[in-house]
Amino acid sequence: MRPIDFLLRHGYALLFFWILAEQAALPVPSAPLLVACGALIRLGKLNPFIVLATGVAACLLADNVWFALGRARGTRVLRFVCRVALEPDSCVRRTENALLRYGSRSLLVAKFIPGLNAVAAPLAGSSGVGRWRFLLFDVAGAVLWIAAYGGVGYAFGDQLEAVGFDLERMGHGLVLATGAALAAWVVWKFAQRRRFLKQLAIARVTSDDLRHKLETGEDFLVVDMRSGLEVGAQPIPGALRIPMEELLSHEREIPRDRDVVICCSCPNEASSARVAKVLQSHGITRAHPLAGGADALDGLRLPIQNRD
Repeated sequence: MRPIDFLLRHGYALLFFWILAEQAALPVPSAPLLVACGALIRLGKLNPFIVLATGVAACLLADNVWFALGRARGTRVLRFVCRVALEPDSCVRRTENALLRYGSRSLLVAKFIPGLNAVAAPLAGSSGVGRWRFLLFDVAGAVLWIAAYGGVGYAFGDQLEAVGFDLERMGHGLVLATGAALAAWVVWKFAQRRRFLKQLAIARVTSDDLRHKLETGEDFLVVDMRSGLEVGAQPIPGALRIPMEELLSHEREIPRDRDVVICCSCPNEASSARVAKVLQSHGITRAHPLAGGADALDGLRLPIQNRD
């Protein structure tokens, strides 16, 4: 069976499972398929309403599972997403900022932005967004996303049809070329992620390190740079609270004569590693990110610091 025949015969099922896989954090971008579906709609081969309903159903299935997991498991789910996502800067910090600034309306554009798409649903669940409000904006965001890419395919349907005839002649070679292109994309994203993390290579402080410091009476300070969403729900007693956006204006409050442990919202410590590097460049050489984020502080009683 030729690839174009397979797409025409199983287009709706392929679209459903492809979008479902992407929303499940697998590295399979749906945008090219949505563009192709838009072109086939223009040619009268696919029904636009079924394409839209199929795509929205796939989004809702995956997003509601992530939402429920985020509500039940919180940052444990976010840590998992951050570890498996290929986006090098797939950090909850940007999504939290968007939720704080725009509320649930940020879900309208989350699917268009790599990194935000991966964590938007579980973060909405963990941050207390109501289920019906989440559903409203999630459906609206899915409709906008599908309509936007499908609209591009529809608008350029004639040009894509001409390209399609050339591709059709490739037969099974097209399948191999598509698979090779997808594999190359995954390898490139993985290398990009590794390069990003290497740039942030800096000694982490673990929960065991903190426990040892507490047992030996060593003086240290935890700087809480989490977003307002998480701080409001779970403040860290004994930590110095400095919003990340106000870091440099509060630099003098951070001591230089003891270890400084940076705690942020990112389970992969991307933001805290950046902050630690900035602080080290400003002379606070004993600043280190906390491995595992705020969860690493569970069960630890931090000493109340005298900051006079």
